[in-house]
Parts: sequence; structure tokens; C-alpha cells
Amino acid sequence: MKKLKQLWQWIDDRSGISEMINPLAKHPVPSGAKWAYVFGSATLFCLILQVVTGIALAFLYQPSSETAYESLKYINDVAPLGHILRGIHYWGASAMILLVGIHMIRVYITAAFKYPREMSWISGLILLLLTVLMGFTGQLLRWDSNGVWSAIVGAQQAGRVPLIGTWAAHFLIGGDTIGGASLNRFFAIHVFLVPAILFGLLGLHLYLVIRNGISEPPKAGRPVDPKTYRKWYENMLHREGVPFFPNAAWRDMAFGLLVVLAVIALAVIYGAPEIGTPPNPSDIHSNPRPDWYLLWIFALFALMPPQIESIVMAFGPPLVGLILILLPIFANKGERSPLRRPWAIGIVIFIVMTVAVFWYEGTKSPWSPDFQAKPLSKKVVGEVSQEAMEGSQLFFDKGCLYCHTISGHGGKRGPELTHVGARLNNEQLTLKIVNGGGNMPAYGSSLNEKELRALISFLKTRN
Repeated sequence: MKKLKQLWQWIDDRSGISEMINPLAKHPVPSGAKWAYVFGSATLFCLILQVVTGIALAFLYQPSSETAYESLKYINDVAPLGHILRGIHYWGASAMILLVGIHMIRVYITAAFKYPREMSWISGLILLLLTVLMGFTGQLLRWDSNGVWSAIVGAQQAGRVPLIGTWAAHFLIGGDTIGGASLNRFFAIHVFLVPAILFGLLGLHLYLVIRNGISEPPKAGRPVDPKTYRKWYENMLHREGVPFFPNAAWRDMAFGLLVVLAVIALAVIYGAPEIGTPPNPSDIHSNPRPDWYLLWIFALFALMPPQIESIVMAFGPPLVGLILILLPIFANKGERSPLRRPWAIGIVIFIVMTVAVFWYEGTKSPWSPDFQAKPLSKKVVGEVSQEAMEGSQLFFDKGCLYCHTISGHGGKRGPELTHVGARLNNEQLTLKIVNGGGNMPAYGSSLNEKELRALISFLKTRN
């Protein structure tokens, strides 16, 4: 022990570690900053976990379009504890996004973004965006059909941004079409670019916390006045403040450790997402969907009217981001207590419920094609002519049943056709089938005249 103590004294004397750490550990914090303040530190614990597991995965993962899929299968199925390692990395990312969201809700409800902590809020917003971007880019690295198609959908959405959309989509996938360059691009963004920016902003975020102090619990009737707040805060810390370590740090460490143990437990019990089939951008049977934290956006875009879809995709996210950035600039003083800001609680409840509803719809995904649909039974088809019977088989063979429902069978992406024969005449059916429209492809080039007549004959019996 004596030798170890001497070694530490030598290292500390040459490096000055204690001179740097002690002021940070002993800096005073409000005595009321207790369990509601642990979510930011728990996010940091998850980030460290992501770095450790990410480095471990990188030792075996091969970021090449020829080998990525097989290397991930090797990690998951062959490497010792590989499936658990993947699970920890996946659930760690989920925990990060969840904790960042809770942390920002707490900051918003208690108005901790007000003077002098406006920059902490803005840097936190960017950290949230980078965390989500890490999750999105990581999904493609699985290099299965779901990951590839999700990247294609993401690139299409980026392409709708005015002025820079085409360039953004081209940059995101590394060309005009997705391929090996896309995987290399996503790998570089996921492993190098975003983490570098994230760690730099995280350093700024922590520095701002030290510089401006942890916000005290709000109290009704004690508004923030930028002219007097700093002096009041210093006097309050002098009277009531407690050292960060150990008075507040033990809660951060205890909750952070609990989160890490929960992530490991989820990885052991549930593992990582199943690896899908090898990537094939020409496979129309793929039904891509993002990981759970982006599922609500997936549902929102799928359910909105097609007429406004491009407008919302192009202007919605930038507008929301601008509002959140401007919030602490135009509302940097006044009441912080939720009791005096009931509208803030109402906004949070509305947003949480909206996200929950769309997330639930995304899990069901009723608008997606039903690739498990079976051919219509004789009972459903009924007593029809031979031509109509052939048309019912074509209705399945051409994939129509994946998107359209007939008598409770089939998908719900397109209009229900149970009674289409009573709504549309032969000419209208022909035009629709041949030319398509909306999400429906044009079948004029894939049906001969006999097949088209058989299909229309079957649809006319649906009355």
C-alpha cells in the first residue's frame, strides 16, 4: 500500500490530477438537487457503455458490403458472448435516447433553460440530435434488408429538404444509389464523425454546468431576474449548498449503475434485434421499419395525407428545431415553478401522448403491405366464372392482396376492395390497374390483355 501511495503521489505531482479533480468534486450544488437530477449523469454512463461495447464490436465487424453481413452473423452466432455484446450496444443506445428525453423534459418543466443556462439547453438539443443520428446510422451497419431499406427511406426524406436536399441525400448514401459506398459512409459517420462532435459538445455541456451551476429546484413566486440572479445564486449556495461529492454524486453513481445493470439484463434476456435477410434493394417484399425510438416518426409520415407529406417532411423538423433553440432566448426570465407554468406541463403531456399514440400505430403498422396474406379461399371468392376464378388467383400472384383487403383478407395499405365492383365500372377499373396512382404501381406493362380481363372480371364480382 505504501508503494502504491508513493506511486500515486508521484503521478499526481507530475500531472496535477488532484488540482483539477478536487475543485470539480467539491464544487457546491443546491441541497435540493436530488433524484430528479440523475438522468443527465445516467446518460453519460450509457455513453461510456456504448463506447466500450462499440470498440469491442469493431474488433470483429468488417465494414465492407461483401463481408459486413457475415461478420455480424459471426458476432451474433459464433463469437463468445457476441449476441450479448450486440444486445448491450442496442439497449444502451435505447437507454441513452430515453434518458436524454426524460432529462430534457425535466429541464423544460422546471424551466432550467432560463438565464444563465440558455447555452446548456441549446447544446443539449444538439446532443439529443446527435444521439438519434448515432442510432439511425447504426441501424444500417447491420447490413440486412431492414437496415438498407431504412437508409433508403431516410435518404428520400433528406432529399425533400429545400435547396440542400439533393446534396444531403447524396452525401448520406455516398452516391445516387445505396451500395458499398453507403456502408462505408454510414460507418464513418457512426464511428468517427458523430462521436467526435458529440464528445466535443459533451465537454462544452459539462463545462457550462460547472460554470453556471446546477439549477436549484424551482419555487413558486421566485422568478428569475437576469440582473440579480447570479448574486442570489451565489448567496444561496453559500448558505445552503453542499459539495457535489459525495452529497450529490452518490445518487448519480447509484442510478447510473442501476441503468447499466438494467441494460445488461435486457441484453441477456432479450438480446439484440434479429438480423434480417441479406440486403437486396430490389426486394419489394421488404417491410422496413426503424428502431423503436424513431418508430413514431415513421408512423406520423405514413399516416399524414399525401398532399402535405413533402411539406411536413421538408419544413417540420427545421421548424421544431428552431422553436426549441429560440425558447431560452425569448423566455430566459420569469417564473420557473410548474405550478405557475401549467401550460408547460400540458405541452409535455400532449407531446408524450402524441408520441405514444404514433409509436403504438407504428408497432401495428396497418398501412404496410401484408406479405403473409394467403390466397383467397373458395368461400371468399364464391361461385364465379372460370375467368373470374383465374382473376382471383392473379389478384394474389401480382401482389394485389398484400395491399388491398377483400372480405377481411389482405393488407390495409390500399383501399378496401370488398365492394369495388359496385363502385367502379370496367373502364374505371382498367384505367386504375393499368396506370396505377398514389402508392399503387402501374400494372400496364406486367399484365397481358387476357390477364387484365380476368382481373377485372373478378373485381366486378366484388359487389
